[in-house]
Amino acid sequence: MTFEDELATVLPPDLPRRDETIARAARHLELIVDANQHFNLTRITTPREAAIKHVLDSLLPLHLFAGAKHILDAGSGAGFPGVPLALALPGTRFTFAESIQKRARFLDSAVDAIHLHNVDVAAERAEDVLRRRRIDVITARAVAPISRALEIFGPALKAGVRALLYKGPDVAQEIAISETAARKLKVHLRIVARYELPDHLGARTIVEMVR
Repeated sequence: MTFEDELATVLPPDLPRRDETIARAARHLELIVDANQHFNLTRITTPREAAIKHVLDSLLPLHLFAGAKHILDAGSGAGFPGVPLALALPGTRFTFAESIQKRARFLDSAVDAIHLHNVDVAAERAEDVLRRRRIDVITARAVAPISRALEIFGPALKAGVRALLYKGPDVAQEIAISETAARKLKVHLRIVARYELPDHLGARTIVEMVR
């Protein structure tokens, strides 16, 4: 089956702008496969696994991003969770921060190819973007342990700003290790969502950081 076929099978039927999201997300995955011939973006490239572990995973906590005006995808890599979220939330502004230049150039070309007009790509570290841009929600997937995320994002968590981190199922220890640092920064850590991916492809926990 193609990327588009697999996405049509796994994405929720009530997903906003579903048909358009499927078509453009499939094109994004095709671009990743092409780029992987030159440098490693991801090891997950089979249609079924990519549809579940990249796109569906990015979109399952979509409701947590509702109402945000400007979202930062920190360490965007190949574009997850940023690209699927930006497709489903066309009225929200996105910045993809990616300090590795090859990946940033790929993101630039992919954003142009799938006509994501609500996205800017910043070829720099997330903390540098946060120093000069007003962001409502910071998100990251498998970028850093929570203790490191506190160092990077903590200073930006001013009134009304949240961080939503995509983590694995065993996040309790990470939270426990980070509690002292979180208290010093007056940051609260809490689990706001848990979900299982189809085909026994893993479990995800969404951790919120907020003041």
